[in-house]
Amino acid sequence: MSPMLRSAAGSDVGRRRPMNQDSAATTPRLLAVADGMGGHAHGEVASAVAVTALLDLDAQLRATDLAAVDLPAALGGALGDAANRLTALAQENTDLRGTGTTVVAFLVDGTRIGVAHIGDSRAYLLRDGELRRLTRDHTLVQSLVDEGRLSPEEAAVHPRRSWLIRTLQDSSQPEPDLFALDGHVGDRYLICSDGVTAVLGDEEIHEVLGGSADPSAVVARLIELANAGGGPDNITCVVADLVDGDAAPVEENPLVVGAAAAPHS
Repeated sequence: MSPMLRSAAGSDVGRRRPMNQDSAATTPRLLAVADGMGGHAHGEVASAVAVTALLDLDAQLRATDLAAVDLPAALGGALGDAANRLTALAQENTDLRGTGTTVVAFLVDGTRIGVAHIGDSRAYLLRDGELRRLTRDHTLVQSLVDEGRLSPEEAAVHPRRSWLIRTLQDSSQPEPDLFALDGHVGDRYLICSDGVTAVLGDEEIHEVLGGSADPSAVVARLIELANAGGGPDNITCVVADLVDGDAAPVEENPLVVGAAAAPHS
């Protein structure tokens, strides 16, 4: 059998937010995290719509030979579909205008992985003990770092470090980063909202990811530490291991957490 994902997901409201606007989902092919924009109307709707559109893509591909599928392009199409759904909802309900969300999603076929990313949620890879960040934040501060106008140390404490310059939202087509990743058996992937990374640095994340063989235990520990650090935002993470197919039980029913588990209308 080809390699498969063994994954876990968790979401927590944190210590300072009145509600959870994050959503996440996992299936044997899909990993997804969406962080509804807390400063905008009904971010929980946006994150739930994004994750639902990705789950619809997953359902469409369930009986498909993915070898012929352009995985990044398929994810890009699903995010375009999500934006169209948000636009339709905002036309029906003006309270939803300006609704937006970040998204990180993986679509996996054995060792072939497509990645889609928009916003400041992040994806990490732990391989052979080395941690690598797979995404770059779509924030004003990150753009200043890229231009050499800010150091990473200055960016980490900048008062506008969460100011997003790209998101998935109504009335516009998203511009996600779409790319392919070659997976290796033994890889561990983390996808998380900034409720994790606003509190935990890469060194702490590295330590936690390598601290247990059980993805569920790692998810629980990341949420625990983010809350212990003040829990300033909703906290959502997906941890997945790429394992030999014989070692991974097949569970087709999606695991859905956060706002998408009880979507708002």
